Amino acid sequence: MLGRSRPTVPAMPPQATAPTSSAWSIFWIFLKLGLTSFGGPIAHLGYYRSEFVLRRGWLDEARYGDLVALCQFLPGPASTQVGFSLGVLRGAGLAGGLAAWLGFTLPSALLMFAFALGAAQLAGPAAAGVVHGLKLVAVAVVAQAVWGMARTLTPDRQRIAIALVAITIVVLADGPAGQLAAIATGALAGYLLCRGPVVQPDAELTVPVSRRAGCVALALFALLLLALPLLAAVAAYRPLTLVDAFYRAGALVFGGGHVVLPLLQAETVATGWVASEAFLAGYGLAQALPGPVFAFAAFLGAQAGMTTDAPAGAALALLGLFLPGLLLVYGTLPFWDSFRRHAAARHAMMGANAAVVGILAAALYHPVWTGAVFDIRDAAIAMGSFMLLRVWKAPSWVVVILSAAAGGLLAPV
Repeated sequence: MLGRSRPTVPAMPPQATAPTSSAWSIFWIFLKLGLTSFGGPIAHLGYYRSEFVLRRGWLDEARYGDLVALCQFLPGPASTQVGFSLGVLRGAGLAGGLAAWLGFTLPSALLMFAFALGAAQLAGPAAAGVVHGLKLVAVAVVAQAVWGMARTLTPDRQRIAIALVAITIVVLADGPAGQLAAIATGALAGYLLCRGPVVQPDAELTVPVSRRAGCVALALFALLLLALPLLAAVAAYRPLTLVDAFYRAGALVFGGGHVVLPLLQAETVATGWVASEAFLAGYGLAQALPGPVFAFAAFLGAQAGMTTDAPAGAALALLGLFLPGLLLVYGTLPFWDSFRRHAAARHAMMGANAAVVGILAAALYHPVWTGAVFDIRDAAIAMGSFMLLRVWKAPSWVVVILSAAAGGLLAPV
């Protein structure tokens, strides 16, 4: 009737996740992000927030923050793990997560593979100068990562000391064993020394993954970590050796994507699979591309010569590097709400992250600085690139282009 007010409908509580979408639609959404998400892992998290929290409303701010906290807690590429988890939540399972990962990773992986095929064709002084300029970009990028991570992850005397001990360990015990020892020592020291209060987040994250599926994923992660080195040693099969090397590197990446640099250097350059010059040039180019830094694996896998053809090497290296992080986040999702409330685990992670700062600082000197800076002109380009990134906040792809151009112009005729 006219004049009668309509009954008030009570507001519904916010959903933990939006309704499910098909894996195909998730793939196309993340493919667009993979083509446009420049700026590295921290920028990727900003792109995700804008797309999935503000624009699409897949989840709210609190639950997104909780998801980011989980992925920063675990080893692996945090931004990729967040994207994979968003696909799991929206796609109601593993298919959605894999679609999100493939869409976000494919563009940069294909570009890095194309560079690997064309790198051998770069000849002449100017081309060599461009490649050298890319190596100098790597100096600036790693220096920026060390600077930013040190301010965040080593804010007190205890964690500064842990980072210094980690530097000592990796200098005395070079290679993957030294890096693993540094991280383990850092975790133990964090558990013993980093005893301050830990703020517990209030958000609750509901996920469409059963605890049984989570246990299977975690068991598979551990099984591969233990079995791959044994199988590679017994079988003496080169593709299996390649997967083992990249899987171990991906399983130890604490603290961000740039930490993969010293781990991959130990697995590919120190073993003679990839020349140091090519390694640094490829890593420098990876900074100019959208998508995850881990796509650098496609370049290394194609260059390593461990398979009968380059595409197979690139695919196996990508799979090996990304798989441990994806297994860990998929396996931890159903347990995260209860696990994160244990202060001991968070204290250990504080120490492990401090050790990562030390590992990356050691890598900044060798092989990054020693492999790229040979005279005052090189030092000037590297320092200028660092200032552009750190002070003027220039986009990384702009800095890569400028440094490569400077290297080409200053190359001897």
